[in-house]
Amino acid sequence: MRFLHITSSILISLLVTVNVYSSESLLSIKTPAVDVQNQLSQQVINFHPSFEQDAALIRSTYEARLYTLPAFKSGHYGLRMYRQTLDNKYAAAIWSDMARVASRLNYFANEVHTQEQISKYAEKRIKGYLDEESERSQLRYQITKEMPEYLYLGVDLLGSMARANEYGLQHLENNRLKQIIRRYDFTKYATNEAMIKAWAAQLANQVYWLRQLGEQDVVDEFISSFRKVYPDAMDSSLSEQQFGNKIYGLTHIILAASAYYQHSVREEDYQWVFDYYRDNIDIIIARAKEDVIAEVGINFLLAGLDDDPVVLKTRKVIQQSLNREQGLVPSVTGGVDLKKGDHRNVLAIMLLDWKGVHAAPTITQQPNIFSALPYGLIDKKVSGSH
Repeated sequence: MRFLHITSSILISLLVTVNVYSSESLLSIKTPAVDVQNQLSQQVINFHPSFEQDAALIRSTYEARLYTLPAFKSGHYGLRMYRQTLDNKYAAAIWSDMARVASRLNYFANEVHTQEQISKYAEKRIKGYLDEESERSQLRYQITKEMPEYLYLGVDLLGSMARANEYGLQHLENNRLKQIIRRYDFTKYATNEAMIKAWAAQLANQVYWLRQLGEQDVVDEFISSFRKVYPDAMDSSLSEQQFGNKIYGLTHIILAASAYYQHSVREEDYQWVFDYYRDNIDIIIARAKEDVIAEVGINFLLAGLDDDPVVLKTRKVIQQSLNREQGLVPSVTGGVDLKKGDHRNVLAIMLLDWKGVHAAPTITQQPNIFSALPYGLIDKKVSGSH
């Protein structure tokens, strides 16, 4: 057999190469040649990329085409990757996100700030749900038509103001925008059962944004109402959409509390959430989408619980869901559109290759990123506002 004539040096080289990609120990060169050949073949068959390698695969897929994505999508990806890595290669994506925030706040401050203007804006926004037939869209339409200003206040205005604030910035007309917020009692939205069933994750974001901005604090009221709307004993009676909405709401309570991957959270402050995850992780994996499953795992990482069995379970699910030919995690229907999948895939990267939390970027700590601010945004310290 020709294999028998391979020199020992070539054989050793081959074995070392295989071992780079395998957790198996090096094969002994004393093993009979046929057995060596079989073992080498088996090692290739059994090769499994690490979690970190699969994160790198997704990262390379997105970063090769990052700036072909809309500003919101590239900014969403770039900001999260910067908060993980502090790598300046994401600075351009962050600047495009700043420009998007500035544009939206400029528009609101100058063209949509009176009661009449807000009503017209919200009326136009809510019509977008009329043609949608999904359970989620119908729930959102039915309740939000009763309080349409929520689409302006919660969905659009608060998020942009909070993002600027995270950067250490604010709008030139910050006082005007804050006065708009103060016209409304957010308790009306955050404690409404139908609103929670329609917007659980978004409301979680928004109540923490309000707290962050130093405005009305309704975090505790929201969490209390959320737990009443979704008692654990009723999980089996929830539709797939409503079960997903519940878990998505839970994950965003933790994500929002961390200021979106900037700060650690303490498990004991949210013990009821982590206990629920541990008791129900197999059901969550069976019923939830990949992005929600990834967020559950990231919740544990934010609490410093890297070695919890839940983290390993979620990582395995995400790894197994990869479409390796396309280099990303597809949608539940197999879709591989980069624009539609950025949220799901940036979460997968973070879960599979977690780098910790960083309170960044800010104009104070990373001034190079903010050297040329888009019109409308200013340093909040220079303005004297905190």
